[in-house]
Amino acid sequence: MLKTRSGFTVAISAAAVAAVFAVSSIAPAHAQDRKSIRWATSSVDSYGYKVAAAMVKIAEEALGGQYTITVNPYPSTTGAMKAAMDGNAEIGYTADVGMTQLYAGEGGFKDYKAGKGMLVHSWYSYPMESFMAVTAKDAGKYKCWSDFSGKPVFYTPAGFMNWLNFMRIHKALGYQFKHVQIDPKTQTDAMQSGTIAGSVAYTTSGLSLAPYWKETEVRMDVKVINPCPAEVAKLKAAGLAVVDVDPKVAFTKDVGVTQIQAVPILFAYNMRPDMPEDVVYRLLGAFYKHRESLAKSDPGFTPMAKDFVGMQVQGINANPDIPVHAGLAKFLKEHKAWNDKWKIAK
Repeated sequence: MLKTRSGFTVAISAAAVAAVFAVSSIAPAHAQDRKSIRWATSSVDSYGYKVAAAMVKIAEEALGGQYTITVNPYPSTTGAMKAAMDGNAEIGYTADVGMTQLYAGEGGFKDYKAGKGMLVHSWYSYPMESFMAVTAKDAGKYKCWSDFSGKPVFYTPAGFMNWLNFMRIHKALGYQFKHVQIDPKTQTDAMQSGTIAGSVAYTTSGLSLAPYWKETEVRMDVKVINPCPAEVAKLKAAGLAVVDVDPKVAFTKDVGVTQIQAVPILFAYNMRPDMPEDVVYRLLGAFYKHRESLAKSDPGFTPMAKDFVGMQVQGINANPDIPVHAGLAKFLKEHKAWNDKWKIAK
């Protein structure tokens, strides 16, 4: 009995070892068969990076394990866009204002030629709202946004979409845009020392501050400076929206206003037309399916959860002459939201 039992045990162990080696030899081959999707975002301390990193699991599951997705941070959103268009990534972090400048060949895209292909409308994910803030001790110096014209201001890192947003804000208002580039982690010191007169802050979906701004709020008291009524009227006349953000939701301390007045932008993770239609369609379907759970995990997705399809339509309508990825077009047609005036990218 003992010999038999011992012999049986040895036989099973040998079979198990053989199975392990068999699986080991198959696994690398299977891994090699998986295609790569590189998801380019802004820097690691940005909301865009945080959200993309959290969504990889949903995306990989949606693609049936056929793709390995990696999130690659770049110093700016503009850099992430160029990485995708030059063939160093497949998904590029962007926003409606970035897409406008790209196709107009303005700002960071002046004289730029895409190495592999232009980004097209693919997936719009959440709005952000840009506004101006200063140290509490200097708040009395500023009444309107005109008071920042020609003054040294940190408009978020150069190339960020909120940076582009305030560039177009100043253009609409006729103000001088004097940007001072600093490390976001040094923002508090720069504001307290007077190196910068103020700094642009932003919320996602009117709910949460950027990670580096949360740190600033902990370290010092800040006050928000709203645009004056005449400036609001001028911005709206230029086609820019001005929305209210509840300061009690965005900040943990009093920031001196009952409502923050901000100019919104709509963020996206767009792709080139050569990304297979089925890949984009399946990604959109997965994010749509999980929209409620995404909003629970991060409040920034709340607007998307409330009207996922409408957000895609809004993103396209911000730049209706830019082509739409075939995968997004298929998704919108299924949801009866396609506009025949739009162009499908080829």
